[in-house]
Amino acid sequence: MKQTYKPSMDTIASLCKRRGFIFQSSDIYGGINGFWDYGPLGCELKRNIRDAWWKNVVQSRENVVGLDASIIMHPKVWEASGHVGGFSDPMVDCRSCKKRYKADALCEEQGKNLVRTATGYALPDGIKCSTCGSKDLTEPRAFDLMFKTHVGPVEDDSSVAYLRPETAQGIFAQFANVLATARQKVPFGIAQIGKAFRNEINPRNYTFRSREFEQMELEFFIKPGTDKEWHDFWVKERLAWYEQIGFPPESLRLDVHPQEKLAHYASACVDIQYEFPFGAQELEGIAARGDFDLTQHQKFSGKSMEYFDQETNERFVPHVIEPSAGVDRIALAIICNAYREEWVPKGDGNNKAPVEAEPGKQAPEGYETRTVMQFDPKIAPVKVAVFPLLKNKPELVEKARSVFSKLSPIWPCFWDQVGAIGRRYRRQDEIGTPFGVTIDFQTVEDDTVTLRDRDSMQQTRLAINDLPEKLREILA
Repeated sequence: MKQTYKPSMDTIASLCKRRGFIFQSSDIYGGINGFWDYGPLGCELKRNIRDAWWKNVVQSRENVVGLDASIIMHPKVWEASGHVGGFSDPMVDCRSCKKRYKADALCEEQGKNLVRTATGYALPDGIKCSTCGSKDLTEPRAFDLMFKTHVGPVEDDSSVAYLRPETAQGIFAQFANVLATARQKVPFGIAQIGKAFRNEINPRNYTFRSREFEQMELEFFIKPGTDKEWHDFWVKERLAWYEQIGFPPESLRLDVHPQEKLAHYASACVDIQYEFPFGAQELEGIAARGDFDLTQHQKFSGKSMEYFDQETNERFVPHVIEPSAGVDRIALAIICNAYREEWVPKGDGNNKAPVEAEPGKQAPEGYETRTVMQFDPKIAPVKVAVFPLLKNKPELVEKARSVFSKLSPIWPCFWDQVGAIGRRYRRQDEIGTPFGVTIDFQTVEDDTVTLRDRDSMQQTRLAINDLPEKLREILA
């Protein structure tokens, strides 16, 4: 069913905590801003996203291999990449209420652009604090986004290191080793999934902008001069993947960066954006980065990053196309996209189809409102729920346990025997489980069960022995 309205972020956050998708980190101590923990359903959802990405980007391609680089690397890596001394955001403070802002975001909220000057940045006229309305703001000043730490027993300048602000540099630093061992030739890619850390000035919009986050990045190395061809290729590939995991095409849009907003080394960059409740925001950027990164590491390390093409007898430093996606942002977008409120017949009865609820209105007579997460089955944290109709009937429970044992080695399953069957259905609807299997008295007689579809609420009868094949057919 197509979603015609967006839930508020408060509604999303409430569901995520209530059903165990996402919790505030260190919640019992009041939390810590910009950090989040994923509960039982949230970690399964993220695992499914990572697995879907890895299968699409790495396992289904013969010219992409994987890497798992360390979070803390030699400080020279970040000097070469330009992060040390150059990885900062301009921030401003309100002198009245002491609220701190990322300067460009504050200007953007008020329909203006931050002004670049010869020495830094300046606020345009009329910018005010969005909290208290005061115009008494400090001048923009640089704020270092790198998390600094120390390696070893002595905390001095010689032991300074950094938590990585992106996963990409680990790939560039290991380019020569991967090239020598993976039996690949240009064009080929190195992919990585891992945590990154940025000391954001103002984490906001729930989990969208956090200080600890997870990236899925591909560095696809190409021959110089083929940048546009391969950039176009990866934009199409990445858009197709989002549709494969359940995003309607109309919920996505491409934001093409104009030439004046590109990084000095980039020839093109396109963001894939999702229409969140707080506006269209980036899920992934696909950039044509030229040879900047490998050239910088060649310069700082003194080690060659050249590739020798045996077919043409050419030596060159490869250019790179970088699709870089955020796992946490995609998870949040999937949750927002899946959320529905529907009017359904009371008691789940008569196989009547649900209808989309009208926000702010009560359900009509004979109907009730249900919340359902319509995850694509490939991404849903739980695939099948198994219910004995009554928990105090040993023959039903025993039969249900045998069904659960048959299905759980194949798919993530949920066992639920507490409460009325309709209430159990609603609980599974709210966590997005695509199918429910109910074991009743007829099951004891003829070894058939009721299979309930989450979205249509249709119930069909089939034999237990046919159940795995039927589910495999649908879930595939």
